[in-house]
Amino acid sequence: MLEKKTHILVVDDDTRLRSLLVRFLRESDFFVSAAKDAKDARFMMAQYKFDLLIVDIMMPEETGLEFLQKLRKEDSVPVILLTAMGETGDRINGLECGADDYLPKPFEPKELVLRIKNILKRSTSYTEKTNRVLDFGHCQYDLDKKELADKQGHIIHITPVEQAMLSLLGKKSGQIFSRERLAELMGAGQGLRSIDVQVTRLRKKIEKDSKNPRHLQTVRGKGYILLTE
Repeated sequence: MLEKKTHILVVDDDTRLRSLLVRFLRESDFFVSAAKDAKDARFMMAQYKFDLLIVDIMMPEETGLEFLQKLRKEDSVPVILLTAMGETGDRINGLECGADDYLPKPFEPKELVLRIKNILKRSTSYTEKTNRVLDFGHCQYDLDKKELADKQGHIIHITPVEQAMLSLLGKKSGQIFSRERLAELMGAGQGLRSIDVQVTRLRKKIEKDSKNPRHLQTVRGKGYILLTE
């Protein structure tokens, strides 16, 4: 068993297979969440940090390959693709889109677990180097615990939506996100106006002077960017 509880997101529109995968992976000592499609997966990823994704290729509206192509523009989380298509060309397409591994259906569940563990071992060195605590001068945000606290360790209350936004921007500190992109990634009915409102609220909590933000800045005509110390 892995020493650290690994959080896996299973993305598959097949309810039966999704449930079987969730059950088996939990029995294999992983912490598992599930999403029924790409849109649902993005909402989950805005709320939680995942160590690995298992994504089915053949999904309606947005395929697993399309989801992966968009994901790779902003996230390097390991991904295993699942598909009933076993042709070499399909496997190559998946790897070219940024998949870390590829498993054709039907497959042996134990093989999936072995592949997961091998991928996690390869990515351990990268994960250890990643800074998981964001420093805003007078306060800090822990990306793993999703906690905002002052330098004395006192917890500063933030809502689940504020957590989602801070985590999303924090994982890509220094990258500009348009209001439209933020609304899409955060889901849950977020509109452009609500994105602006959440930014204003966050500034009051992480900035010394919310009217002259130093960390959560507006890039005129492009969107928002989060800068840490």
